[in-house]
Amino acid sequence: MSEGPAASEREGRWTRRVRRAAWPSSRVADPNGRRGPARGGGPGQLAFYPWLLVAYPPLSDLVEGEVRPVLPAALGLAAFAVLYVLCVRLSFTGRRRGAAVALAGLLGVTFPLLAGLAHDWFFLAPLMTIACGVVLRGRLVYLLLCAVALALVAVMWWAGASWESLSLTSWGTAIGGLVVSIVLKLSSVIGELHDTREELARVAVAEERLRFSRDLHDLLGHTLSVMVVKAEVVRRLASRDAEAAASQAADIEALGREALREVRAAITGYRGRGLAAELDTARTVLADAGVTATVTVAGEVPTPEADALLGWAVREGVTNVVRHSSARACSISLRGTTLEIRDDGRGAAGRSFGNGLRGLSERVAALGGTLEAGPAPESGGFLLKVALP
Repeated sequence: MSEGPAASEREGRWTRRVRRAAWPSSRVADPNGRRGPARGGGPGQLAFYPWLLVAYPPLSDLVEGEVRPVLPAALGLAAFAVLYVLCVRLSFTGRRRGAAVALAGLLGVTFPLLAGLAHDWFFLAPLMTIACGVVLRGRLVYLLLCAVALALVAVMWWAGASWESLSLTSWGTAIGGLVVSIVLKLSSVIGELHDTREELARVAVAEERLRFSRDLHDLLGHTLSVMVVKAEVVRRLASRDAEAAASQAADIEALGREALREVRAAITGYRGRGLAAELDTARTVLADAGVTATVTVAGEVPTPEADALLGWAVREGVTNVVRHSSARACSISLRGTTLEIRDDGRGAAGRSFGNGLRGLSERVAALGGTLEAGPAPESGGFLLKVALP
């Protein structure tokens, strides 16, 4: 019994390692030595090892005794497999020099095998160019693939291959290495774009925090200073002139209420980008999710508070459509201060008032409005309706 959890944990660690190596979700070493994220979907090193199955025909020749002498051919095939694995392994761990040496050895082993044994051994050529695509980048990979293709044409012609077989094999072999190189390069670029986007997001958050702190200081600094001064006046007048002290206290109350209103307005603006910006974002998000969007706007939003709150409602409603509805169409209708978001998805199935809708409901109620969320009677999907006074 004591070995069960430990064995399960070891198996879980092994599974995670295999998954990260075959198709990493965090980072993968770039064959040029840089490390970059593979969130764009780049393959890991284990994705290239199954291609060794392409070498089955030469192995079958060895096993069936169709190759003479057997020992040199077997040693050559073993060296080919080892050097191929080294090319992939060293490339994905950032050891460029070792990977280049392994690739040179692979080329030096492969061509003598192709020239001496021909026929089924030409299946090793695609593996050779895949290794070239994994190890090299830029112009160098193009030059080497052209040289390898020309050398392969010469070897196949010398071995007596037909022109059709010669052209198909050489062309397919070169294209295979080129595709591998392009895919890995694109993976690296997409990873760098992910890193850049995250860095820009962090900078934007830092700037927004600075803006918010500056706005709060501008809003409250003067008001609180006045309140402190009036509170001192109340303290001095309390024992001598109760009526004057009460008047100053009323002023403090009015200043406090005004400050509270300004803070609420600032927080509402901070949490929402405004209705127009959210509607533009909603169109883009729905289009990217494959949902046909229809947006209708009539009338004007009367206050900044309502504009910010309705913008937040659009963001929350569209997020729920994309995440939970499986809808194909979504309509957003705004008439004055009444917003309706309808979809033709799964209706209320699997939906509930999460934190987003709860927070939205509280803010709508604070402005004296109403929020309705539930099955849409006409479309059979889901309806979110926000009505502000």
